[in-house]
Amino acid sequence: MNHHEPPGPDDELFMLLEASMAADAEAVARGEVLDLDKARAERRPAAPTALADDGSEDGDDLPSVYVDQVPAVPLPAPVGARRPILPVWALSTSELAKQARWATGYVGHSVAYHAVRTPLYAAKLAARSPRGAARTLRFLGRWTSDAEGQPLRAAAARREDAELYLKLSRQRDNRVRLRGAVMLLGSVFGLAAAVVLLVMTSTATLLALAVGVVLALGAVGAPADEPLITRAVVKAKAPKLTSDMVVAALESLGIGAITSAKSKNSGITFPAPITRDGPGWRADVELPPGVEVTDVMERRGRLASGLRRPVGTVWPEQAKGEHPGRMILWVGDQDMAKAKMPAWPLANSGTVDLFDPVPFATDQRGNWVTATLMFISGIIGAVPRMGKTFLLRLLLLIAALDPRAELHTYDLKGTGDLDPVGNQVSHRHRAGDDEEDIEYAIADMRELREELRRRTKVIRSLPRDICPESKVTSALADNKSLRLHPIVVGVDECQVWFEHPKYGAEFEEICTDLVKRGPATGIVLLLATQRPDAKSLPTGISANAILRLCLKVMGQVENDMVLGTSSYKRGIRATTFSREDRGIAYFVGGEGADAQIVRAVFADAPMAEAIAARGRRAREQAGLLTGFAAGHADATPAAAVSYDLLADVLAVMGPDEPKLWSETVVSRLAELRPDVYGPWAALEGRAKADQLASALKPYGITTGQVWGTPPEGGKGANRRGIERTDIAKAVTERDKKRDAS
Repeated sequence: MNHHEPPGPDDELFMLLEASMAADAEAVARGEVLDLDKARAERRPAAPTALADDGSEDGDDLPSVYVDQVPAVPLPAPVGARRPILPVWALSTSELAKQARWATGYVGHSVAYHAVRTPLYAAKLAARSPRGAARTLRFLGRWTSDAEGQPLRAAAARREDAELYLKLSRQRDNRVRLRGAVMLLGSVFGLAAAVVLLVMTSTATLLALAVGVVLALGAVGAPADEPLITRAVVKAKAPKLTSDMVVAALESLGIGAITSAKSKNSGITFPAPITRDGPGWRADVELPPGVEVTDVMERRGRLASGLRRPVGTVWPEQAKGEHPGRMILWVGDQDMAKAKMPAWPLANSGTVDLFDPVPFATDQRGNWVTATLMFISGIIGAVPRMGKTFLLRLLLLIAALDPRAELHTYDLKGTGDLDPVGNQVSHRHRAGDDEEDIEYAIADMRELREELRRRTKVIRSLPRDICPESKVTSALADNKSLRLHPIVVGVDECQVWFEHPKYGAEFEEICTDLVKRGPATGIVLLLATQRPDAKSLPTGISANAILRLCLKVMGQVENDMVLGTSSYKRGIRATTFSREDRGIAYFVGGEGADAQIVRAVFADAPMAEAIAARGRRAREQAGLLTGFAAGHADATPAAAVSYDLLADVLAVMGPDEPKLWSETVVSRLAELRPDVYGPWAALEGRAKADQLASALKPYGITTGQVWGTPPEGGKGANRRGIERTDIAKAVTERDKKRDAS
């Protein structure tokens, strides 16, 4: 540096550093302890107190910013997720019972297994006893003669180490004398004890002792390669899941971020120990930064290969409530599609209430998964041969076990898979897609649309204390006069309806209305298709369905059509299922809000026939078997014939009849339209009047006591009836509203 020039910024910096180092050296020489934090704070430039000429802060005078420095106010320590004190299975009553049943069954099976084979074990021991006796005598002889020291003495002789040899020989002589004396005394006392036992002990005791000796000698004589007993329970082939196995499998997936993280020693970690979870192992895995769980899920097959497990046992999923890189890996002992399912509670007995949750599937761990079929509409999608029709039939079988439920079943594939339900309990049923089948179906759907409108009026007219939430309840469904019983419509291969050249638009309009408004009125629509796209599942339907079941599909579009928009991006991907995963589906719309993987109960044709027969008997006992199942196989839905209840009532009430008993009106209506009002006339006593009253209630017409005489003549009386002026007034008001609209 030129001493005649003023110091520059760099020179000043070096001067400050030299002064600082000199001060530190002086402090060390004095024996002082340096406060590094204080010293560093003093060296930092002070905060600027003035602004630049243009009013802005001078960037060169700003203090340095330490982004990771400790804040002045201590922050609260972060609280991590606390692991439960007791294991999960001990906190759940059902899991605890399951584990107790398993342990009891395991111990009981083992005890019974070996108890049955006790005679075989005894025979084996008896056969091995001579060898055991020979081994015992040989052992005693070698022990007495100190045979185990012979190799040492021979080695000393070979080395000609006389001193060591003599020392070992003296030790051997001492041992032989002592052990010989012990053997002699043992033989004398043993012989004496045997004589005493022979003279003074009962035959049973001698026999027991002899058996004990023989068995003991047999145990001694057992070959090393032939165990006496076999295992009562063969261990599972699947080994215990370890962290090394998981890491190696993940590194084999070919994900670049995992490979690069490994080289930087910032790879895969485990925030919790790998634990036993049901019939399998659970691993909580923290993936490297930049890796999402969906990246692993897309490579489920390769992950299973890396773990050396069948694909059906490996189930990676996103950890609930965590970031996209936290994965829960569950590896089962058995393939989910092949594992034995617990007995379905409804397989052999029982009925259901569709307003309550009903088990229909199990999760990967074998726990029951429930669904409530009321207040929902549902869609089922899958490629062919994955169990879509069987799953739809299972849900319809559940509906069949509620005797109040009115089923409308349509097998548009035409193979008869829904016949076990349709032939025994369905109010309307068709198998096939011929033109007459389509005509039958559209007439039924028109009738259901009118029923939907009637129900909305009934619900609107009910008092708030009886219907507080403006929707059908189980109690309202029990009230026969209101006719608000559950109606369940099941359609397999629904794309046939929506793609029909003549009625497709009308089918779409009616089904969309039923999906949107039907659940609140007790009408459930279940649609299944093997081609889930915009034509097979119109947007108005797919966007409003609550219950969604998606078995294997081939692409993202089909996946999101069934499971909902953006499901694929959120990692809910039915595309990861393999062809062997039949009956396994993603389930959305259950009692929990999150999607879950389930395996539906497999109900084959004989089982379906038996369950449907049970549902038929329940309907017969309750007097609720109607329509197709009741023998009206050729009956056309009433909606196929245009009719108007109010107009029909006016038609059967002459102008000279201002008042009529309700039962008289019902009888005349049945004569006018037997297909429509015939079931009303079949009712007995007061039920006819109740039926007419409930049918007129949505129109604001009430029944009351009117004077009349029997049609066949006789004494007049007051009975429940209607007035013609009320009917005419209702018709006039309705026509005015239609004209206005």
